[in-house]
Amino acid sequence: MDIVGDRKFVEVPGERTHELPPLLVRTSPNVRRLDRVVGMANNLIDAEDMIASPAFVNGCDGPVPEFEIDRRKMDLAINLADQYLRFVTEWQWGDLLRPDVWPHAGRSSFVMLLEDKAIPSEGVELEKAVGMRLTFRQPPPISCFSNQFLFYLNSTVASTAFDTWANLSPAPLSCLPPERFTFDVIDMSVRQ
Repeated sequence: MDIVGDRKFVEVPGERTHELPPLLVRTSPNVRRLDRVVGMANNLIDAEDMIASPAFVNGCDGPVPEFEIDRRKMDLAINLADQYLRFVTEWQWGDLLRPDVWPHAGRSSFVMLLEDKAIPSEGVELEKAVGMRLTFRQPPPISCFSNQFLFYLNSTVASTAFDTWANLSPAPLSCLPPERFTFDVIDMSVRQ
């Protein structure tokens, strides 16, 4: 086992580079009806009373026009739907990152390999993606979430899940040497 800095790398026999199977990813969420997602987000806003009473909006003296309340509600619904679609995208990436790529490496070694090779992930944090996949077997509908989860807690939940999972590997954690492995990343979201 080679040691570079504080990381230990799996010794791969020979000198040749190994080609791993392609990583098939979806860079956009696999959601069929965006209008339903926004509608469910709208229901979440109503259920959790996220829009202030019209008498208290911006300290207005008079009544707030109904169209202004509807506009604010729609803005918030779109924001919640966007947070949910981000969650689904991260979950989809996490579904593809499995621990059994190389049997002698640590559980999180493939994630580290992707980070070492600077694989473009469309802004998805790979550790967070795996954490989401560990937390949810399938992405639940937006109606199962609270606004607090979508806005604040999902990142913490995903990070904790990944860290706990990664630490299940016995020490020393072995990484895959990035110079010894190649693979292609194929975006399955692209329609032809």
